[in-house]
Amino acid sequence: MDIGFLLKKFITFFVEPYGMIFSLFILGFYFLFIKKEKLAKIFMGLSLSLLFLFSYQPFSNFLITNLENQYPKYDYQEDIKYIHVLGAGHNTDNSQPLSSRNGSAGTKRVLEGIIIHLRTPNSKLIFTGYEGHTDVGTGRMHADLAIALGVKEENIIVNSMPKDTKEEAIYTKSLVANSSFVLVTSATHMPRSMRLFKSLGLHPIAAPTDYHKDETSKYFRAPDINNLYNSQVAIHEYIGMLWGIIKS
Repeated sequence: MDIGFLLKKFITFFVEPYGMIFSLFILGFYFLFIKKEKLAKIFMGLSLSLLFLFSYQPFSNFLITNLENQYPKYDYQEDIKYIHVLGAGHNTDNSQPLSSRNGSAGTKRVLEGIIIHLRTPNSKLIFTGYEGHTDVGTGRMHADLAIALGVKEENIIVNSMPKDTKEEAIYTKSLVANSSFVLVTSATHMPRSMRLFKSLGLHPIAAPTDYHKDETSKYFRAPDINNLYNSQVAIHEYIGMLWGIIKS
C-alpha cells in the first residue's frame, strides 16, 4: 500500500478525538510512572476534559450541524446520466448477511443512490472504494448490495481501486468529463467532497445522506459514546478540509 497514504492515516489518528484523548492519557500515565505528578495531572486532566467535551451533545451537535447543513437533501428532479456513490467501510465476514457486511454509512449511501437511480430514467450508478484490510473492494460490496436490491448489473459501474475521495473524483472525471452528475455521500463528508470534486473541474450535484445531527439537542444531557463518535466524524472532516486548503 502507498506509504504516503499510510502516513496520512497515522498522523490523522493523533489529531482526531480518539487518538488525541488516548495520547494525552498515555502521556499522563507515563509522567505518573516516573513520579512527575504535576505533569501527570495536567495531561490526564486534559485527556478527561476533552473526553467530556467531545462526548457532550451540544458541542458534538454543533460540530456535526455546521457540516450537514451546508447542502440540502436532493430533490430528485435532475435529468442526469451518472450517480456516483462514494465508498464507505465494509467487512467480508461471510457469516453475516450482505446487509450487515456493508457498513451503516455505506448502506445508507447505496440506498440513496438506488432511490435516485430508480427515479432517474437511463441513469447509471458508479460505485468506488478500495479493499482496505479485506480482499474485496468497497465498490464491489456496494454494487452487490444494489444488485441484491434489484438494480440491473448493466446499470452499474464499479471501480475498487480508489483509496480516498480524491482518487474517486479522478476516476469519475474519466467517465463524466464536463457533464453534471449526482454525488452521493454522507452529509458530514459532503462539503469536503464537493470542494474536492469542483477543484478538479467536475460539476457534482449534492445528494447527502447518513445524517447525524439532532434537532432535539439539549444542554442538560450526560456525555455518551454516540456524541464522541459524532465528534470524531466531524473533526475528521474538518481536518480533511484544512489539509485540502493547505495542499491547494
